[in-house]
Amino acid sequence: MIASLRRMVTCHWSARRIERYLDNDPSAPLTLSEVRRLEEHLAVCEKCAHVGADQRALSRALSLWSQRRLVDEAALARMHDALNRVIAEGDR
Repeated sequence: MIASLRRMVTCHWSARRIERYLDNDPSAPLTLSEVRRLEEHLAVCEKCAHVGADQRALSRALSLWSQRRLVDEAALARMHDALNRVIAEGDR
């Protein structure tokens, strides 16, 4: 029972620090001992490791989304015109 309680407290402690750990935010840095403790916990706790993986995936997706380029409207209009011509020729 004590081991379960200890694990629960450690998971709670870790959950409050995972995002700061992954973001490496200079305004809210973790100490070296906190980093070591968190990494040790993530290595043995499947639940918290999944939370960390989800946070990494979310961060990666947001980063890629913010870097995407908008579609060139003129190129899109040309593509629509070309497709309409192909469809019109097929209807003949």
